[in-house]
Amino acid sequence: MLLLAPGPEAERHDVTNGLKAARSAREWSQERLVREIERYARQHMLAVASTASLRVYVSEWENGRRPISARYAKILRALLGITDDELTGRGEGSPAPATADGYDDLLGRIDAARNVSLTMVKTFMDQTELLRTMDRQMGAASLVDQMTAHLTTLEDALTFAVLPETRRPVARALAGAATLAAWQALDVGAVERAWRHYELGKRAAQEADEPMYLAHATAEQAYVLCDAGRAPMAVQLIRDAQRLGGKVMSPRLTAWLYAAEAEICARAGLPDDCRRALEKAARCLPSGEEARDPDMLSIFLNEGHLARCRGNALALIGDDEAMGSLYTALDAADPTFVRASAGLRCDLAQAHMARGEYDQAHEHLRQARLLASRTGSVRQRRRVEQLTQRL
Repeated sequence: MLLLAPGPEAERHDVTNGLKAARSAREWSQERLVREIERYARQHMLAVASTASLRVYVSEWENGRRPISARYAKILRALLGITDDELTGRGEGSPAPATADGYDDLLGRIDAARNVSLTMVKTFMDQTELLRTMDRQMGAASLVDQMTAHLTTLEDALTFAVLPETRRPVARALAGAATLAAWQALDVGAVERAWRHYELGKRAAQEADEPMYLAHATAEQAYVLCDAGRAPMAVQLIRDAQRLGGKVMSPRLTAWLYAAEAEICARAGLPDDCRRALEKAARCLPSGEEARDPDMLSIFLNEGHLARCRGNALALIGDDEAMGSLYTALDAADPTFVRASAGLRCDLAQAHMARGEYDQAHEHLRQARLLASRTGSVRQRRRVEQLTQRL
């Protein structure tokens, strides 16, 4: 259903270059963005302007000559995987709306937070789990609004909770949700948002006195440094994460941290350190097909997952053993881990390129590109393009 012009909207935003930056991160032209808006509108039975009008709107939105209405902002956030602030250019310095008006309202929020029960905390955790499952299968781009609302709810619950017996369970739930939100932000190319969410997750883990959550958030944050070209600093951070976890870490999380260290050491050009970390990961990993850590629901690692980590790390350091590990991982891959499958295809392409087997590399990159597009993963798309340029 098409309209010739947008209807009146209650809320309009001033836009800087946030839309253009998000579009460019996906390597979309303005014409591609118009097509994606129309596709999204058809799928969700929404009314949008004609194609000709949308072309004008996109140009004017990016040049700041037309504000983005709330209706189109919602579509663009879902398509591009960005928050409203990132879309409209509102920064940290913008004044925040008041959340409480006077002492009566403040006490009301405190009383409400005091009544947050363990049942409510379980509901928060269940919501995080649902978002994790959707992210794994569909990608992060379409979940920005849900994730932002979830974090806001948790932060409010923690802000107005007073006593430790209430704060700690909420802080634990926030630590897990913030770390998931950070990984999603990293996947869609929102690097600064990812960094801030990791810092939020670390603070929440410290307040909850949860060393495992703190170690996990710190370790994932090391990937941000690695992607930014600071692999030596990332090595230091991943090792600090192991120290922060201490002796209370589960065996599966310990193995995951060593596997992460191996990959980061490989990217830092430390082949001996990489191999030592892989050996430690193999020793610590519990046996059996079970992949999920019951003590850290965000950790999935079994022998099949570790084979993928091992193959990736060995491919990065040019080890011939990489190929066997990667094809073992491909055979054991869970099809619901769509984004991970894109990464695995990239690993295989890289391993084949090292052996001069360019036809096989092309085929794996083709598969990786399809999977990255399916989930809207800017991070994996960037890696595909980098490898393609090397062919």
